[in-house]
Amino acid sequence: MDNNKFVKLLKESNLNKKEFSEKTKLAYSTVGNWATSNNVPDWVESWLENYNKVKAYDDIKEKILEIENIKIKTS
Repeated sequence: MDNNKFVKLLKESNLNKKEFSEKTKLAYSTVGNWATSNNVPDWVESWLENYNKVKAYDDIKEKILEIENIKIKTS
C-alpha cells in the first residue's frame, strides 16, 4: 500500500499517525518513515479495516444499550 492510501484510510478511521502508532505500539518515527519510503506494510490495511469494524460494532452496541437503558459495569 502506498502512503496516500494509508493517509486516506487513517482519515476514514478518524485517526492520525500519532494515534495509530500508539494503538499499534509502533514508534511514531516508524510510521512517519512510511511517507518517505512510500511503502506501508501490507498488514496495515487489514488492521485499519478491522479497527473500523470493531468501532462500528461498539457504536451499535452502545446505541442498543442506551435504547434499552442497560448499564454495564466496566469494573
